[in-house]
Amino acid sequence: VYDSEPKRGALRDFVSHGYWRRIRERPVPLLVSVLFLFAPALLAGTWAWRDPGAASGLVPSQYQRVTEPRPSGTNLGVSVSDEAALASQIFTNNITVTMLAFGGGLFLGLGTVLVLLQNGVLLGAVAGLSIGAGNGRPFFALVTAHGVLELSCICVSAAAGLRIGWAIVDPGYRRRGEALRAETRAAVEMLLGTAPWLVVAGLVEGFITPAGLALPIVVAIGLGLGSLYWGLVFWRGTPVPTL
Repeated sequence: VYDSEPKRGALRDFVSHGYWRRIRERPVPLLVSVLFLFAPALLAGTWAWRDPGAASGLVPSQYQRVTEPRPSGTNLGVSVSDEAALASQIFTNNITVTMLAFGGGLFLGLGTVLVLLQNGVLLGAVAGLSIGAGNGRPFFALVTAHGVLELSCICVSAAAGLRIGWAIVDPGYRRRGEALRAETRAAVEMLLGTAPWLVVAGLVEGFITPAGLALPIVVAIGLGLGSLYWGLVFWRGTPVPTL
């Protein structure tokens, strides 16, 4: 009974400041995550655009349809009753990727890097094939609304995993066990704070993406969500001033 108010206060502080400060306090793992996701995506995209025949063998069969013509502004033919099921599948996939990126930190961070590389190559290859087939505009109309926020969440979760891995490799002035406990706690807080944003990305992907909205609207939604998220990182994540 007596602990209820402090717990509510701690939760409120975590939501308003704590989560965002966790993201800002270690910029290097975050930058490394961004690099290992988007650099392979750029390289794979260029390769797939120039050599679609070879790249097609790398892309799973469910993504092969990106090479088929799809007029801009058309929906995906997903019924309203199927949208909830689609959103559920997307939640599961997003959470799986996020947990793998996070848990990979236990393997000295190598597992996290592998997850980032794999997803970056797949993203780039699909994008390159789409652009090469003349479906660049429909492709970006399909992925932009949810993709900006979704990829942001993956990078933050991967940064949390890298924090764990680096605590094992180089604990600094702390004992390895002490460093691991501290970084694991911070990493778990990052993961928990990211989870609601993954839900938002999944809802957008499950209910808005299939609607076939015009590209400007899709871009506005995607950039709006991304700007909101990173705006909160820089606004609410300001470190506590020290005396």
